[in-house]
Amino acid sequence: MKPSFRSKRPNFFSRAKLKRKQRDVEIGYVEDVEVFRRLPRNKAIYLLPNAFTTGALFFGFFAIVQAMNQRWEVASIAIFCSMILDGMDGRIARMTNTQSAFGEQYDSLADMVSFGVAPALVAYEWALKGLGKWGWVAAFIYCAGAALRLARFNISTGQVDKRFFQGLPSPAAAAIVAGFVWLAEDNHLPVNDASIPWTIFCLTIYAGITMVSNVLFYSGKALEIRYKVPFGMMVLLILIFVLVSTYPPLAIFGFFILYAFSGYLFWAWVKLRNAFQASSKNKLINKNDTL
Repeated sequence: MKPSFRSKRPNFFSRAKLKRKQRDVEIGYVEDVEVFRRLPRNKAIYLLPNAFTTGALFFGFFAIVQAMNQRWEVASIAIFCSMILDGMDGRIARMTNTQSAFGEQYDSLADMVSFGVAPALVAYEWALKGLGKWGWVAAFIYCAGAALRLARFNISTGQVDKRFFQGLPSPAAAAIVAGFVWLAEDNHLPVNDASIPWTIFCLTIYAGITMVSNVLFYSGKALEIRYKVPFGMMVLLILIFVLVSTYPPLAIFGFFILYAFSGYLFWAWVKLRNAFQASSKNKLINKNDTL
């Protein structure tokens, strides 16, 4: 009887070896000795998504500079440009499989500048300054709310439903403040009028408090742009483009105002639905008891 021999796969066909070759390698120098250390994937730095994050950070800083130069409309538009880039970096990272811990932290810091500091400073320099102490208090509440919102989001990743945000997202809060400034400047509304400073005061306080609330807002992450959509979705997209291009300040501000209140409407609907279901269940139990 001949002994059986199992063929051994050559090393150059080893799957584990091929995977190791695909990993990133970090090169460091310690006392003039070249040292190779494996760089974990979650600590890697990828160019494409971080380039979009850097662009979002640039527009946030640019908005602050323009607010100092009293160019309010340009500053507001810069915040919206930052929103567009901020919405693209995460999706691009997921589509290209380039997510990293560095990208998450970098994106959070950029959001604090673009959607925390920049809108608060624009609102304060534009109209809140005339309210004295109440003006900078409102700006600080908004800025602190954005910081707390981003910090809570960082530690709650993977613990909440991906379909919803807990609290108003900081880009949407920034859109409320910047959108009102843009709308008022485009219509040449008198800033010295008492109603304008107090309106932006209420909007700033509302945005700051709603960011740290527990109200759920739809995130839109369930939408997959890589897959097919019904024909009606394309028609809706065309109507949105027409509406926005007709009068961008009013259309954009109106959309984000509706979104900012949608969370509370959804919360009220859930409460009423649960109360109705509980009432129906109690009636059914009482009916069975009587039988």
